[in-house]
Amino acid sequence: MLVIGNGESRKDINLDKHYDTKIGCNAIHRDCYVDHLICVDRRMVQQAIDANANEASIVYTRTDWIDVYRNNQKIRAVPHLPYRGTERQDEPFQWGSGPYAVLLGAKLSKEVNLIGFDLHSTTNTVNNIYKDTKGYDASTKRAVDPRYWIHQIAKVFEYYPKRKFTIYQTADWILPNNWNLKNVSVDNINNL
Repeated sequence: MLVIGNGESRKDINLDKHYDTKIGCNAIHRDCYVDHLICVDRRMVQQAIDANANEASIVYTRTDWIDVYRNNQKIRAVPHLPYRGTERQDEPFQWGSGPYAVLLGAKLSKEVNLIGFDLHSTTNTVNNIYKDTKGYDASTKRAVDPRYWIHQIAKVFEYYPKRKFTIYQTADWILPNNWNLKNVSVDNINNL
C-alpha cells in the first residue's frame, strides 16, 4: 500500500511505475491514478468530480459532506477516528486529507508506505507540489504549521501497532519525536 502526500519531496518520483494499491490526496488525480482519493475540502471533491478523476477510484470526504454527494456512488465517508481525544487537533473536522489517507492505509493494509509527507518546509513558504494551482496556496504564502498533522498521524501509528509504516524521505528529513515507535521506520526516498 502506497499512501501519497503532496510534499515536494516526491516531485521527481514516477508514481505510475508503482503498482501497489495507492491512496492519494486532493489534486493528485491531476498527475496519476490512485485507487483511493482523499478530499476533505469540498472544493477538492468537486474538482475531482469535474475532472472525472480516476474513473475507477473511490473518493473519500468528510461525513459532513456525504449528503451533498449521496447520488454519486464513488463518494464515501473518510474512516472514523480510532480514538476520542480532548484536544482541538483530535476533532475529526480538524483532520486533513493527509492524516485521513494514512488512517485509510492502516485500515486497508498491514504494510503502509508513505511518500510526500514532508511536514516541514525547507523554506518559510508553502511546501506543496500543487502550490500556485487552483485550490492551493500561492508559493509565496507562509508554510503551514504541521503540528496537527504530526499529532494526528502519530495517533494512527499508535492505534495501529500491528501495522508496519515505512516513511520514504530525503536524507535530511527528521522523524518527529512522537513518531519514533516500533512500527515506524524511515527509508531513503531513492529506495522506493
